[in-house]
Amino acid sequence: MIYGIGTDLVDLDRIRKMKSLSSFANKILGTQELEHYDELPEGSKPFYLGKQFAGKEAFVKALGTGFKEPIFPKEVQILRNSHGKPEFLLSAAAKSYVEGLGITKSHVSLADESNHLLAFAVLET
Repeated sequence: MIYGIGTDLVDLDRIRKMKSLSSFANKILGTQELEHYDELPEGSKPFYLGKQFAGKEAFVKALGTGFKEPIFPKEVQILRNSHGKPEFLLSAAAKSYVEGLGITKSHVSLADESNHLLAFAVLET
């Protein structure tokens, strides 16, 4: 059964105009995401940050909570599996909270087109 659905749309220009992409990255990305971010060519970094942020926003919208204890951007990582499919990886505290709500599965889809980055999340019980 579906617990919640969330979506988010990010304007790439807003990411590109930030004073410091690395400060934003350090604020929202978890450890494994930061490792990947650091390996990206400079031109790809705004796309990655925007998609990651959109995915995290979609996740908390599906929860219906927004970002609040214990769910903060760094606690919700979006990693790609061996086929490139994005998947949520939650910190221990976030995972415990989500499981306490009866959520057993999560799905995320990320897309970009020209100047827009889109994320869609579904949480299941």
